[in-house]
Amino acid sequence: MLKKKIKQLLIGTNNKGKLKEIRDLLPNNIKTFPTSKFNLKSPRETGKTFKENSLIKSQYFSKKTNLICLADDSGLEIDILNKKPGIFSARWAGKKLNFNKAIQKVYKALDKKDKNWRNKKINARFVCALSISDLNKRIACVVGKVDGYISKKPKGKNGFGYDPIFIPKNKIKTFGEMKPFQKYKLDHRSDAFKKLRKFL
Repeated sequence: MLKKKIKQLLIGTNNKGKLKEIRDLLPNNIKTFPTSKFNLKSPRETGKTFKENSLIKSQYFSKKTNLICLADDSGLEIDILNKKPGIFSARWAGKKLNFNKAIQKVYKALDKKDKNWRNKKINARFVCALSISDLNKRIACVVGKVDGYISKKPKGKNGFGYDPIFIPKNKIKTFGEMKPFQKYKLDHRSDAFKKLRKFL
């Protein structure tokens, strides 16, 4: 754990949706930089868990810029699909991060597994690993989760990624239908941030 408070952070993601959400969740007194400022491409994610991939990113971006880096690795786990897409959530969207394509891939996989899945509650969760690294030194690595179900069809234009097909437990709206402040009260990233606060 750092003895001094962190005053500036590189946000280690090239996903604009994640960048916005992380900035919204961070304390206002921390100055943030996007990876685009340094024209950095993301490293290869060779980890087997969200935690491992998050650390790969935060250490890589920190070494490239000499800045303390906060990186996120997150995704959607669907129980009936053996927790897929999981750590491959972004990769299901292809190089251009086309999440409409990824969502269709999820629905195809569900249809293949069970033709009647729309008449059932399909358990799923969003998982988020957040890590902070200072060059090779790991300052923190935490995991947040939110449980819920897969929507029968995509709903809502808010959020990003798989938000239009995820209904959190005890709610009727998808994350895609919620306003950001509603989503931030519930989601996996804010759950992880609660655990990260003592490091900020």
